[in-house]
Amino acid sequence: MKPSLILLFFLLSTSLFAQESWTTITLKTEATPRHENSFVECGGKLYSLGGRGERPVEEYDPKTNTWTKLADAPMEIHHFQAISYQGEIWVVGALTGKYPHETPIPNILIFNPKTKTWRDGPALPEGRLRGSAGVFVRNSKIYMVCGIQDGHYDGFVSWFDELDPKTGKWTSLTDAPRARDHVSAAMVGDRLYLAGGRTSHAKIGRVIDTTIKDVDYYDFKTKTWHTIENGIPTERAGNSNLGIGPYLVVLNGESGVQTPAHAEVEVLDTRTHTWSKLPNLNQGRHGTGAAFLDGKIWVQAGSANRGGGPEISTMEVLEWRK
Repeated sequence: MKPSLILLFFLLSTSLFAQESWTTITLKTEATPRHENSFVECGGKLYSLGGRGERPVEEYDPKTNTWTKLADAPMEIHHFQAISYQGEIWVVGALTGKYPHETPIPNILIFNPKTKTWRDGPALPEGRLRGSAGVFVRNSKIYMVCGIQDGHYDGFVSWFDELDPKTGKWTSLTDAPRARDHVSAAMVGDRLYLAGGRTSHAKIGRVIDTTIKDVDYYDFKTKTWHTIENGIPTERAGNSNLGIGPYLVVLNGESGVQTPAHAEVEVLDTRTHTWSKLPNLNQGRHGTGAAFLDGKIWVQAGSANRGGGPEISTMEVLEWRK
C-alpha cells in the first residue's frame, strides 16, 4: 500500500469515532469506593457489586442520578464479570479471600434487584472451579471462559464451559487458544471475543507484567477458535470489554508499563479487524466493569492505580456515535 493511502486509512480510522470527551457525572448521592468488583446494566439501571472486602450492592438510576444501597453482600466476592440474565444479576466464577491465594466460590450467586435478595445458583462445573474468568450470555445459555484456580498464585486455564440455567447442567467446550485471567468476555454478533487479560503467576514472582497481546475469538457458527492478526494496541489486564454493533470496545485495565491504571479506549471493527481510538477516560481505572445503556458507554469504580488502590467510586459516560 502506498504511504499516502496508509495515511488516509489512519486518518479515517482515527476519526471514525471522533467525538467529545468523557463526562464525569456529578452525582446527587455517592457510591461506595470499590475495586475488583463488577458494574453491570440490568433492567435499565446500573449496578455496582462486589469488590475487595464485603461491599454492598448499589443501584444507579439514570433518571434520578442517584445511587441507592439495595443489600449487603452475602460474602466477600471479587474478580468476576457479572451478567444480567432474565432480570437478575448472576455472579459466575468469582473469587473470595486474600491475595495471593484467593479461592474460587464453588457456586453461582444470584441477586434479584426487585426483591433485593441473594440466593445460591448452580454449582460450577466439577473439577473446573476458577475465578477471574470471562462470562457472557448467548441464546439463554451462560458461558464461562478462561480464569485462574488459585487466586493470583497459579493455575490459569483456557477452559470454556456452557451452562444451561434451566437444568443447571454444564457442558465443556473447546478450550480457548491460550489461558488468561483478569479477562473480560464480550459477544459481537455471533462471536465471543477475548481481548486483554494475563497469566497471573505469583508463584514465580510474575503477576502484573504477564499481559497478553493476542486477541482470540470463538465463532459459534463454525464452533472454532481464531486469533486475529492485529493484537490489542495497549496490552492490559483487569480491563472491560463491550460488544456494540460490529465493534468491540476495550477500556480500563492495568499493566506493568505504568503505575496509573489505563485510560485508553480502543475499538476493534470485527468486520475488518482494524483498530481505532475513542477519547481517553478522564480517570484510568482497572478491576471494574463497563455497561452500555441508552446509547452511552458507562464506567464506574475500580482502582486508580495498578494493584490494590486507591479505590474510587467516580462514574463517567460517553455517548456512542457510529
